[in-house]
Amino acid sequence: MSASDRNRKSGVVIPQTLRWHGALAAAASYGVTRIFSSTWRMELEDAEDALAEIGNQQVIFSLWHNRLLLAIPSYRKFFLARQPHRRLAALVSASKDGAILARLMEHHGVQPVLGSSSRRGAQALRELTSWAKRGYDFAITPDGPRGPRYEVQPGAVMLAQITGLPIVPASATIEWKKDFNSWDAFKLPFPFSRCHIRIGEMVRVPREADDIEREAARRLLQERMDALTEDGN
Repeated sequence: MSASDRNRKSGVVIPQTLRWHGALAAAASYGVTRIFSSTWRMELEDAEDALAEIGNQQVIFSLWHNRLLLAIPSYRKFFLARQPHRRLAALVSASKDGAILARLMEHHGVQPVLGSSSRRGAQALRELTSWAKRGYDFAITPDGPRGPRYEVQPGAVMLAQITGLPIVPASATIEWKKDFNSWDAFKLPFPFSRCHIRIGEMVRVPREADDIEREAARRLLQERMDALTEDGN
């Protein structure tokens, strides 16, 4: 029996392998995003209060899928610049497109963890927990990888419960951008666009939370994400 057959029988999902053209696409995307992001004028609203609340503690950043491009430059500018010891891990879909995104994350110095609610979810959750023990922050798109758009799924709450880390809701208003015709209406800020980053009040999930408490936390995260987001911007 082949290794792939054994994995299918055991229920283990192996992430997609990145081929040479995928690696090339990731490298090209890295160059483009670094050039673009270096021109973006990012501002963190109520910066002192937001940064003071987070302080030195590990957190889970929650950002809508269509604003994903802002995650790394925002983290670099507002957190790494002040606390160079911080490290970031991100959950990426275990698909062919996810393999490219994972390599792109590595170019940016972010640790990718391959998995989603539909592929390799339990395995990815265990891997995320191991990175939490090493002191990493996390970035998660609560409505990804397939949506519905702006609808918080249970993954962020489950990760918060298992790791004991608070969830930091985050969103952004982008002044000049391209909206793509995708399920999430993905947003690409134009060069020199002004991007207003917003951070909301943390959501904490007790380690002993039951189904009712997890759903309450999910609804609270939904409310706080909605409050930060101007749809269409």
